[in-house]
Amino acid sequence: MTLTIRPAAPGDAATVLRFIRALAAFEREPDAVVATEAMIDMALFGPAPAAEAVIAEQGGDAVGLAAWFHTFSTWTGRRGMWLEDLYVTPEARGSGIGRALLRHLAGIALDRECARFEWSVLDWNEAAKAVYRAAGAEAMVEWTIQRVSGDALTALAGRG
Repeated sequence: MTLTIRPAAPGDAATVLRFIRALAAFEREPDAVVATEAMIDMALFGPAPAAEAVIAEQGGDAVGLAAWFHTFSTWTGRRGMWLEDLYVTPEARGSGIGRALLRHLAGIALDRECARFEWSVLDWNEAAKAVYRAAGAEAMVEWTIQRVSGDALTALAGRG
């Protein structure tokens, strides 16, 4: 079957959200998704898009998603690409779709003169780490992601 990777378009918010929820369930956080179709639609297709996405299709069925946004490196003076979500349906895993999505995004990163293409992966997700290693990715072992959200974000902003 032929694999097609296309940009997400208005009207795809339900599909994108379905994949986001499936990814959250896979990552053992099924109740963590608070996004709605309207929020996804605005984030991807509103007047000031916050992110972009592509959908992988095989035989006319949506089987994968990659969602990303741009970052900026002061050290390189260029923007980068942060892969927020990469998801392939369970029945389509192992067929090269994840690698094809990574290759597609790498091409976009090069076309846009991005200095970096980065993402995070859960420690326990050995299958994903193997795909990433095979694609040439390297773990940034000296770096850890820091996050402030919820009440801590409100407190940090001095608004709590």
